[in-house]
Amino acid sequence: MAGYLTTHVLDTARGCPAAGLAIDLYRIEGETRAKLKSVVTNDDGRTDAQILPAEEFELGEYELVFHCGAYLDACGVPPESPRFLDVVPLRFGMSEAAHYHVPLLLSPFGYSTYRGS
Repeated sequence: MAGYLTTHVLDTARGCPAAGLAIDLYRIEGETRAKLKSVVTNDDGRTDAQILPAEEFELGEYELVFHCGAYLDACGVPPESPRFLDVVPLRFGMSEAAHYHVPLLLSPFGYSTYRGS
């Protein structure tokens, strides 16, 4: 089985998928952080394609950066100055060729994640 990476963002405060949320993917090697791509979630809070498909998959350390502040602004959530959650980085490792699903459950004042399936 080849490995690949997906995500899903849910707005737990509003009880719906987080559509239109920008996400950046980075590969981490030591002190080097290399941007691989930028994507935006669709109406289901997912990306239209795998963030890291099998043909691009490599074992190693990665970071998904979720641009939550811009999403919350677009949803009309009253902003604080500065916003409590603006950019949410999630750094994780992929140690086997498998499906890595890294979802984000988001509200204006908290978030959680886990390794999904």
